Amino acid sequence: MQPKPVLQTKPHLTVTWHDDQSPAVGYLVVHDLVDGIATGGCRMRVGCTLREVEDLAYAMSTKSAAFQLPVGGAKGGIDFDPKDDRSDGVLLRFIDAMRPFLERTWVTAEDLGVSQHVLDAQFDAAGLGPSSYHAQISRSADRKATLHRVEEAMGASTPDGLLCDLIGGYGVAQAAAATLDELGDSPESTTMAVQGFGTIGGATALYAQHLGMTVVAVSDALGTVYDPDGLDIPALLATRNEWGEFDRSVLGDGAEELPRDTLLGLTVDVLVPAAVSYALTAHNHDQVNARIVVEGANAAATHEAELELAVRDIPVVPDFIANAGAVAWAWWILLDEDDDVYGRLRSEMSTLVKKVLTPWLLDGTMPRQTALSLAVRG
Repeated sequence: MQPKPVLQTKPHLTVTWHDDQSPAVGYLVVHDLVDGIATGGCRMRVGCTLREVEDLAYAMSTKSAAFQLPVGGAKGGIDFDPKDDRSDGVLLRFIDAMRPFLERTWVTAEDLGVSQHVLDAQFDAAGLGPSSYHAQISRSADRKATLHRVEEAMGASTPDGLLCDLIGGYGVAQAAAATLDELGDSPESTTMAVQGFGTIGGATALYAQHLGMTVVAVSDALGTVYDPDGLDIPALLATRNEWGEFDRSVLGDGAEELPRDTLLGLTVDVLVPAAVSYALTAHNHDQVNARIVVEGANAAATHEAELELAVRDIPVVPDFIANAGAVAWAWWILLDEDDDVYGRLRSEMSTLVKKVLTPWLLDGTMPRQTALSLAVRG
């Protein structure tokens, strides 16, 4: 039987939840199931919508398919302020309400506004065990061994920090490097701006710098910092709080503080939107002065924005390729296939980026169009 592409059809399942102790509204969308299971993070932010969660669930489905992971796509989202003192209680009640799915169907993880350690703590408080990967762990032939692998992986340290906090951004940086290579450029001669300095954005900036790129700008909720000679990313990361905000007092003399949205318009080689969904839209795409866009956030650019950027000869490496590192790593752990995750992710990312960039360079076929043709189920 020939593989079938993941089609943009209606979701398999949509659930809406209303908290009875706060104004919070939550959503679960399962786009598709593979052998009865799906995966995708759980986010919390003010203004989170059902449409947003649907788009993100679809992206998870294509992500899993492109990387040949044996799991469907899903997403959870809660419309509530994660900085509110009530947020942990909101998350716990959402988890409890979603228990039938979290028991066997939905494997979730950290996302915007929800850190992994908080998520795991609330899973434990809800009686679902110490890991948000519970649904897949419970299916394992040896649950104890699988949980042990997950816990070891979550605590694994690298010279740059915890592997679980770094692997997603490592993949985005490798996607950027592979794109530059396809365009005939070397990282050492290029500049990058990163919107968002959370788990993905911070690690992307760090590994891009390790690869030789000059990271000239990053932004957080407080604004943009810019230094044409390059920022000291490790120094900024050392002061970062759980919301991805960093201390400006460690900036070098050449750094300049700018309004947050200024970052999108800076003249750089690589722009990485790694903050919120829909950062690039029909209303602001014309601000972009980068040569390429690599999506660090899920659904970072709308379809209209991607089309307009393509007209300007600016390729967008889509989210479900560029930022799939974290979900690929998680499933390699769950399947006991996590030897040399850095090398494997670098290799697979390079191969996929080459495949999506080759038609772009030949005839202008948008990278997303080609990427979708690679998102197949066996």
